[in-house]
Amino acid sequence: MNYRGYLLTLTLILLTFTQCKHTAIAEQPPNVILILVDDMGFSDLGAYGSEIETPNIDRLAFEGLRFTNAYNTSKCFPSRACLLTGLYSQQIGYHQTFRLKMENTVTLGELFKSAGYTTLWSGKHHSIENPITRGFDHYSGLLDGASNHFNPGVKRDGEGQPAQKGWLKRSPKIYRNWVIEGDVFNPYTPESRDFYTTDVFTNYALNWIDNIEDEKPFFLYLAYTAPHDPLMAWPEDIEKYENHYNEGYKKIRQERFKKQKDLGILFKNASLSNADHKEWKTLNDEDRAEESRTMAVYAAMIDRLDQNVGKILDKLESQGKLENTLIIFASDNGGSSEVVNLEGGTGQIGTLTNWKSLGKSWANVSNTPYREYKNWSYEGGIKTPLIAYWPKGIKHKNTIARIPVHFIDVLPTFQELLKVEYPKKLNGQNIIPPDGISFLSAIKGENQNDKRVKPIFWQWRQGKAIRDGDWKLVAHRDKWELYNLESDPVEEIDLLIDEPDKAELLKKKYLNWSKQFNFDKKD
Repeated sequence: MNYRGYLLTLTLILLTFTQCKHTAIAEQPPNVILILVDDMGFSDLGAYGSEIETPNIDRLAFEGLRFTNAYNTSKCFPSRACLLTGLYSQQIGYHQTFRLKMENTVTLGELFKSAGYTTLWSGKHHSIENPITRGFDHYSGLLDGASNHFNPGVKRDGEGQPAQKGWLKRSPKIYRNWVIEGDVFNPYTPESRDFYTTDVFTNYALNWIDNIEDEKPFFLYLAYTAPHDPLMAWPEDIEKYENHYNEGYKKIRQERFKKQKDLGILFKNASLSNADHKEWKTLNDEDRAEESRTMAVYAAMIDRLDQNVGKILDKLESQGKLENTLIIFASDNGGSSEVVNLEGGTGQIGTLTNWKSLGKSWANVSNTPYREYKNWSYEGGIKTPLIAYWPKGIKHKNTIARIPVHFIDVLPTFQELLKVEYPKKLNGQNIIPPDGISFLSAIKGENQNDKRVKPIFWQWRQGKAIRDGDWKLVAHRDKWELYNLESDPVEEIDLLIDEPDKAELLKKKYLNWSKQFNFDKKD
C-alpha cells in the first residue's frame, strides 16, 4: 500500500469511527425521573399560580412543558397504581384497597429493566408489595400511605410522642412499614434527629445516582409523602412564611387566580369557581392565628420539596447528565379537605407531636380555580400540575400543553420512549395491555393542543366521571351533572337538562366501562 492509499484508508477508518461515535451519542437513551408529590393542589407551585417559593420546580416548568389538563384519580393509592401499570386501578382491584399484589400487569420497574436501565425507587408506595420484587434494583421508603415526617416509629429519649393517626394509637403494635434496600422495618425509628421524610427520600436517590455506571441509563421514581398530613416542617422553612397568610383565604385565592391568567395557565376570560371557604372575618383571633400557621407550615413543606428537587438537578448537572434526562413531575390527587381526628395531639403545629391537616378552606385555595377536593371527581379532586422537562428532547421551551392526559398514559409514554415491546406474558401470568395513550409527541412539541381520541374514566367511592372531548359527565352520590369544559372549566353551569342526548351518550359509555368492575350495579 502506497502512502496515499494508507492515508485514504486511515481517513475512512477515522470517519467510520466518528460516525459510530456520533450515532452512539445520538442514540444514548435518556435517564428518566418520575417525581410524584402527595396531596398537593393544582395551584401550589409558582409556575401554576402560587406565592410559595418553588424556583427549582418552576425551572422544570419554564424550561419545559406545563400541562393544564392532566389528571390523576383523586386518591393516593389508585393514582399510584395507574402510574405504575398504565392501567385503571379498577383493572387490578386497586380502586377499593391497596392490600393486594399487582397481578396481570407490568410495572414501570419491569418495563425499564427490560430496556437495560438501572431502576430506582425512593419514597412512598402505598401497597403491600415490595418494589424489589417488581423490577426495581433498589427501593427504600414508606410502604404505607402516610407517616410522621420526623419520626415514623416509636418515641425516642428526650422527645415527645410522635403524632400518629388514631387507629395507630388504639393499636400501638401496628406501625407504618418502612423499607431500606428491600428490608422491611416495623416500627422504623430513625436514630438521627435530623430525619425528615422529604430530605431522606432525596438522600436515598442521590446516593444511588452517585453509584450508577456512567454508561448505563437509570430510571428513578421519587415519590414524596409531602405535603400530605401531618403538616410538619423544619422551623427555618416555616419562618419564611410566618404571617404571610394573615389576610386569609380569599386574598390568596384571588391572587393565585390572577397569576394563573397572567402565566397563561388559564385563559384571560376564565372564571373562578364559587368560594368554598370560611369568611376570614368571622374567625376569632386565635382561630385566624392557627389557620395562618397551618398554611405557613403547608407552604414550608412545598418549599422543602422544591429545595430537594434542586439537589437532584444539581447532582445531574454536576455529572453532565441533566441535558439528557426526562423529568416528569405531578401530584397524586388534588388538595385535601380531609381532617385527621387525633386522640390528643400536642405541641405547636408543624412539630413532631402535632398531627395537623390542611382543612377545607385552605384546600379550596390549593385547588384554585377549581371546585371540590381529593376524593371527588370534580376538577379540584383530579387535576394535577403535570410538568415535563427534557433539555435534549423538548424543542420549544416554556410551552403549555392543553391536551387531556391521565396517569394511565405515563407508562405508554415511557414505552414509546424506550421502544420496547409490551409483554403478553410475565412470570407465568397473562398481561393486561395498557389502557393509556402515549403523550411523547406532546412532550416533543407536537399535538399539544389536540383533542384526546379516547375518553377518560374515574370512579372512587361516591365519585364517578367520564371526560370525552370537551364534555364531562360527573356524579357524586349518583346525581349526574354535565359540563362543557371548554366554555366552563370550573364546572359551574350544569347542562344536563339542556343537553340530554349528550348526557345519555356519555352515561352509556361510562356504564359500558364500569360494568366490567361491578361497582355500578344501581345504574
